[in-house]
Amino acid sequence: MRILHLNNRLSRRGGADLHLLGVIDDLKSVAQQCLAYGRRDDGLELDIETASVGGLDARTPRPCSLQELFHSYRPDVVHVHNVMNPKALVQAADWGAMMTVQDHRTFCPGRGKQKLDGSVCREVQSKDLCRSCFTEDSYFEEIWDLTQERMDALKRMKAVVVLSDYMKNELIQAGVQKPEIHVIPPFVHGLDSGSENTSKPCVLFVGRLVASKGIQDVVRAGQLAETDLPLVIAGAGPERGKIGAPGIEWAGWVGPEELALLYQRAAALVMAPRWQEPFGIVGLEAKHFKLPVVAWESGGIAEWEPEVLVSWGDVSGLAAGLRSVLSGKVLPQGTNSDDTVEQVGELKRVYQCMMATM
Repeated sequence: MRILHLNNRLSRRGGADLHLLGVIDDLKSVAQQCLAYGRRDDGLELDIETASVGGLDARTPRPCSLQELFHSYRPDVVHVHNVMNPKALVQAADWGAMMTVQDHRTFCPGRGKQKLDGSVCREVQSKDLCRSCFTEDSYFEEIWDLTQERMDALKRMKAVVVLSDYMKNELIQAGVQKPEIHVIPPFVHGLDSGSENTSKPCVLFVGRLVASKGIQDVVRAGQLAETDLPLVIAGAGPERGKIGAPGIEWAGWVGPEELALLYQRAAALVMAPRWQEPFGIVGLEAKHFKLPVVAWESGGIAEWEPEVLVSWGDVSGLAAGLRSVLSGKVLPQGTNSDDTVEQVGELKRVYQCMMATM
């Protein structure tokens, strides 16, 4: 089996990147693979074939020539991952590719099913409805057209993979009416749960420091919980300069080795996404370390069963959940060690079905 993966980058910086590397690693025994990317982290090498393709990392329509790669590699399956350039998506669809939809950008022109006033959008997309989430009409028209181009290409993919039932339902609501939507949750890769950290316990937040990840709400919940543990924030982004609360340790962006040590150190992970989280892989990572998670009910988060799940937007409830965890009233559940085998097996079945219908 020859698989060509298309991704915006070759990186270890995000949860989606680590998941893709895990998929590649677990398929090595059964498939010959090539990863085509738009940009890469310095010094990151893989022991499979790779190819740099200009335009794969573009978020808007940009020139991106994939035909030469398709014809030279002759893949049995083309698997599109985190690619948003419509020109690349159209070429992949023309070849008969499948696509993993990581987030809302293929169907929601706004901020991940979050309205302009910050509330959750639970309505079917329409141009008039989505226009109300923008303040500049010309910008809305540009983003609407871009999203429609992505959606048109997605509808032509031979199969679609999503990470949660939540995302499957969102795609069906957006008009992807086909039986080839496969729910295959991600799995944890590249994090050593055997690492040890003897530092003082902490409350942990992991993620990009952007408003949609709810970092301000996490800080406020930590204050309301009145815990004597420091809040460690692992991530980077524009919200960093807006937070001046005491008792915070800023870890910045950390690699897998440092992240594993933080998970081992922490007494709880807190998640308060303002957008509707497609899955929330950091929560799964925490459970891999038997670390209890306190989270808002957002998107697909409930599907991996955090230890404490409170209503979206409820900062006081988040604080109360954090107190329950730290007092020992809520015990961590951990994850099933067979999850990786099951999920990779399901992906193999999708590949085999793709090959059978070529």
